[in-house]
Amino acid sequence: MYFYFGFYSSILLIFFVHGLVYSVLLFKKGIANDTNADKWLGLFLLLSVLYIAPWMLGFAGWYDTQPYRDILFYIPFQHLFFMGPIVFFYVQSLLNPSFQFRKKDSLHFIPGILYLLYALIVFITDKCILHEYYFYADGADKDFAAWYQILGCVSMIIYFLSSLKYYTVYKQLVQQVTSYADTVLFTWVRNFLIAFLGILIVRIFFFILSIFIDVDYGGNWWGFFAFSILFYYIAVSGYANAVKTKMYFKTNLFTQQITLLLSAPNQQLQEETFTIFEEVEPNNNTVAIEEDAVELHKINQWKEKLLEEIVGNELYKNAELSLTDLSKRLKTNASILSKTINKGFGMNFNDFINYYRVQMVIEMLQQGEHKKQTLLGIAFDCGFNSKATFNRAFKKVTQKSPKEWIEQSS
Repeated sequence: MYFYFGFYSSILLIFFVHGLVYSVLLFKKGIANDTNADKWLGLFLLLSVLYIAPWMLGFAGWYDTQPYRDILFYIPFQHLFFMGPIVFFYVQSLLNPSFQFRKKDSLHFIPGILYLLYALIVFITDKCILHEYYFYADGADKDFAAWYQILGCVSMIIYFLSSLKYYTVYKQLVQQVTSYADTVLFTWVRNFLIAFLGILIVRIFFFILSIFIDVDYGGNWWGFFAFSILFYYIAVSGYANAVKTKMYFKTNLFTQQITLLLSAPNQQLQEETFTIFEEVEPNNNTVAIEEDAVELHKINQWKEKLLEEIVGNELYKNAELSLTDLSKRLKTNASILSKTINKGFGMNFNDFINYYRVQMVIEMLQQGEHKKQTLLGIAFDCGFNSKATFNRAFKKVTQKSPKEWIEQSS
């Protein structure tokens, strides 16, 4: 196979090969572990290496040599309409183990399929019917047509915003229903979205630059180089990511309503509608005030039951305590307990449980337990499951780090 190993082609070739390897590894990992998230990420990396292929092969001499020129012309390498939906489905499958790709989800790929059909029509017209360049009379690769690049970028922006919204909803929910939110907040998802945003910024920057400046082929290469660095970071970090969530849910991105699945989808399905708590503005309506008074009375009743269960039975020591676990113990639903904690204590569930863990740590410190065992050991005994979570929660409650508190109390 013809390939000119120059500076520009060789550097992109390194990223191309590595990206392809990571794509295969992720597919194998996804099949072995039955994790759809790895398969989606593997597909994203495959599209990423195809994205840089025309620039890599162009500098390797393909646009100047037949039949390689026609390969670049008639085979679509840049699948811009597919990248956005794949990112969106990757984020969903990573954050929500109950996510399953259904027939209606395939509608997201219609624009990409239409572009493939367009490429097929171009090929049949030029090579099979007219036997000459008709669509390619201008000698410009259709993958880089302005309309396709612009619409493709718009599509990716829309799906990036949808993915960001999904991640935001997840973060709000995990704070409301788990006592170990920090360990499942998925820093990787945040970093992935930042990297993908970087890809969009690079694309937009070079597009705007080309409007004001005549950027040559070599100048545009730097955009593909930046893209390669970002997708390579995604490949390495995504393959290494081992965080998994066990929180099953369904959500509508246009509302604040979430449906918690109290069991895995393959088990007997139990659902509970759950609304992320928001402060309600005071209402002077007499009926509303009476309803609020009744609700406040119920909240006060549940506050007593909650404190008896959490503090009296020291449930906060359970490092994996969740709102659904607590609701089963109290034989009620999660939304009632969430509302009680939100309105009755002014905290979300995660902060509520961590507050009592911190109080237990302080009590043990006052008894001099830090002289008998490590501070981290005390934190683990009180229900924390990581040093970072303990330090963050302790400072949030006391406005001091654990070491500062000990120094000022001694």
